[in-house]
Amino acid sequence: MTLWKRILTEKRALIIPLALGVIGNIAAYALVVYPLGVKTAGAADRAAAAAQALKAAERDQAAARALVVGKSRAEEELSTFYDKVLPADLSSARRLTYATLPSLARKSNVKFLDRHYDVERNPNKSSRLGILKVRTQWQCDYESFRQFIYELESAPAFVIIDDLMLSQSDPSKPLLLIMQLSTYYRLGTNGN
Repeated sequence: MTLWKRILTEKRALIIPLALGVIGNIAAYALVVYPLGVKTAGAADRAAAAAQALKAAERDQAAARALVVGKSRAEEELSTFYDKVLPADLSSARRLTYATLPSLARKSNVKFLDRHYDVERNPNKSSRLGILKVRTQWQCDYESFRQFIYELESAPAFVIIDDLMLSQSDPSKPLLLIMQLSTYYRLGTNGN
């Protein structure tokens, strides 16, 4: 007899319950513990995925709220622009350019020569804005010209410089400045 056979025969009463206990533990692990562990790990993965989805949804909600706030702020600013910055009508637009331009010119040591107005028809019939084009001529030296442009662009009046042309026929004479300007004004409900 070999040593293992002898041990198995003599200690059978001890080895059989031990072997049954090991087999029972393996069966319990395979049938109960492992499936519960897999189920728990799946639940933890689902919980982590749900937490990430919640964070993404909260970010989306915050972005949507910011969009709504930004849109309402833009509407307020646009309303302020239409109501407070733009001239109310064509005559207000003419008064704005008629008074503002010579005042800025005097401030900058620029001599006013000539001005022509042209009301441009907007091709969009549903537009709420009209366009007033102004062609002006001025005499000045170059530094005064720069100061005048700076003052005009810094002024609160809504006047756009469309085109500039400087010329000088004789170096001993001042520069001739021709400016094409435009401003917009609100149209009435009938387009006038």
